[in-house]
Amino acid sequence: KKKHLFMDIESNRNLSWDDFQKVQMAVGTIISAEVFKEVRNPAYKMIIDFGELGKRKTSAQITKLYKPEELIGKQVVAVVNFPPKQIATMMSECLVMGGLGDDKE
Repeated sequence: KKKHLFMDIESNRNLSWDDFQKVQMAVGTIISAEVFKEVRNPAYKMIIDFGELGKRKTSAQITKLYKPEELIGKQVVAVVNFPPKQIATMMSECLVMGGLGDDKE
């Protein structure tokens, strides 16, 4: 029997519809991906091209799923209106969305 991973809704405050409408998501194309050596947990440093929204830097802990060269040209959905966040030596400018597999990857 497959085990599904869900957030514990009871321990998290529910988002209102007004809050959700503030989240700006966009589809972008990964144009650069490399090992992010300065982080504690294995991750890639990436640049994603969002067209009119420009190019944005981010990181993703997906090293067990992909090699950096496999990511180039892939399209992803990301939240593009979070404030920038310092991650090790890089300022992350968006949050790539993804699903969790059985091993939380």
